[in-house]
Amino acid sequence: MSTPKDGPKPYEGIFVLDAAQGIAGPYCGMLLAQSGATVIKLEPPKGDWSRGLTTRAGSHSVMHTAFNRGKRGVVLDLATDEGRARAAKLAAKADVLIEAFRPGVAARIGLGPEAAKPDAVCVSVSGFGQSGPYRERPCTDGIAQAFSGLVSVNAGADGVPHKTGTLVVDIVTGISAFAACQAALAERAQDAAAGRPGRRRHLDVSLMQTAASLLVLPIAEAGLLGRMPGELNVPAGSYPTKDGAWVMFALVREEEWVTLCKQLGREDLLSDPRFTDFKARFANKPALVAILRELFLTRDAAHWVELLQAARLLCDRVNTPLEFLEDPHVKAVRAAPLLHQPELGALPFPAIPGLGAWEEPAPALGAETEALFAEWGI
Repeated sequence: MSTPKDGPKPYEGIFVLDAAQGIAGPYCGMLLAQSGATVIKLEPPKGDWSRGLTTRAGSHSVMHTAFNRGKRGVVLDLATDEGRARAAKLAAKADVLIEAFRPGVAARIGLGPEAAKPDAVCVSVSGFGQSGPYRERPCTDGIAQAFSGLVSVNAGADGVPHKTGTLVVDIVTGISAFAACQAALAERAQDAAAGRPGRRRHLDVSLMQTAASLLVLPIAEAGLLGRMPGELNVPAGSYPTKDGAWVMFALVREEEWVTLCKQLGREDLLSDPRFTDFKARFANKPALVAILRELFLTRDAAHWVELLQAARLLCDRVNTPLEFLEDPHVKAVRAAPLLHQPELGALPFPAIPGLGAWEEPAPALGAETEALFAEWGI
C-alpha cells in the first residue's frame, strides 16, 4: 500500500484495532490511518453494515469506502471461541482500540479496554454514552439530531423541523473521537517521556454529546435565558431566484443590512421601524422575508451573487454536490480528488481539512485475514 508524501504522519508505529462499524468509529480510525497509524479493520463475516448501504459493487460500498480508506481488513466471527481468541490477540497489541458496541458488549466479547495494552487509548463510541439511564437505548444520526434539539432549530420555510441532509452527527462524532484520541496519545507520550508508568485511557464518545456540541450557542443562550433565543441574523438565509436556482446570504453586522438594502435598491427598508435592527427584524421576519423573496425572484441567481459579492457581502449560490464538484475553484485546489476504489471505480472524496487528500482504497471484506495474522505471528 502506498503512502502519500504530503501531510503529517505523527502516528507511524502506532497500531490501531478498529472494531467499530458504521461511520463515527471507523472515521476516527481512518483519520488515524491518514496520520500514519497502522489500522486493522475488524469485521464480522457479513461485514460492516455500511458495506450494504449506498451504491455498491462486490463487497464495497461508497459509504464503507468513505470511512475506511487506508486500513487493512480482517474478518473474525466473534460468536465463536476461535474468533474471540484471535481478536483478543489483536487487542493485546493495540495502542488504540476503537469499538462501537452497545455499552457493556465489548467487555463481554473481549474487546473492552482491559483487553488492550496497559497504556492503550480505548475509544468507545455509542449513542448516549457508557453510563446513565439511556446507555442502552439505540441511536442513529437522525435520532441524535432530534434528541439534542438540532432538528428543532432547523425549521424549513415550510415551518417543519428537519434533520440535516447529511450525516453530520455521525461524521462530527468521528472527528471528535479523533481529536480526543490525539489528546490522549499526546498525554501518553508525555508519560513515557517523564518515565511515568503507562495507564489505559478510556474515551467515552457519544452521538448525543456530539449533537449537543454542535448546538453550543443555542444551548448556552437558552439555558441562560430560560427560553429559546431569537435568530442571529434575520433576514439571512436562502432565497429562490428567477431561473429556479437559490442564493444564500448572511449578515453578521448591522452595517451589512444597510449595504444589502442599498445593493437591492430598497433603501426605503432602512427607515421602516419594523426593520431597524436584528431584534426588530427577527420580530417581523415573515413580513421582511416576503418582501425579499418577491425581489429575488425578479432576477437570476448569477445576477444577485455578482451584485452582492461586489459589495463584499457574504453571498453565494446554493449548489448541489455535483455543481460543487464542477466549480473552477474546487478543481483548482483539488478539494475533492478522485480515489480509485477496486470494483467501485473512481470516486471524488473531499480532502481532509489540514491533512489533505487521502487517496488510499478501503479493504475488501476479509481479503487480508490470514495473510495479516501470519504477518503478525497470530
